[in-house]
Amino acid sequence: MTQKIRCAGFGGQGIVLMGKLLAQAGMMDDKHTTFFPQYGAAMRGGTANCSVIVSDDAIASPMVEEPDVVLVMNGPSLDRFEPTVQPGGWIFYNTSLIDREVERKDVNVFKVAANSIAEEVGNARTANMVMLGAFAKKLGTVNLETLLGSLDVQMHGKSGKIMDMNREAMKRGAALIK
Repeated sequence: MTQKIRCAGFGGQGIVLMGKLLAQAGMMDDKHTTFFPQYGAAMRGGTANCSVIVSDDAIASPMVEEPDVVLVMNGPSLDRFEPTVQPGGWIFYNTSLIDREVERKDVNVFKVAANSIAEEVGNARTANMVMLGAFAKKLGTVNLETLLGSLDVQMHGKSGKIMDMNREAMKRGAALIK
């Protein structure tokens, strides 16, 4: 199994953290992983995306031109990355901030009201965790429990309250999968 993933949104949405958590969880699950972040000119409000590859086999290149999966947090990122997804791939998108449907008919689509659910959890900044939870549960690229454990590695030093909200948001995203 090799899965090429792109996380995309704007700076401040935790896009790079999403990628780091996916790569960390892959390593914790004894998979080969790569993580490749890309930023726009502005850190907050500018574009942000990252590529992650999780594989059972060695990875030749960290570059992801045609991802199998795109996790999209805002409209401009859907516009930019929808055309790049492999036919038969997946687009997970944040319906709280994206007011259009995916136009392609040759991909699978999963809608996640990430910001709305994050606000219910108590912090809109956990929308990225909602998206990750839905992705992990739906596709099983990384184990959900391992992904939850990767929070401890990547976010060590954060307060217990912040960690609890992030865990709860990830679990809420996973609960979207029946």
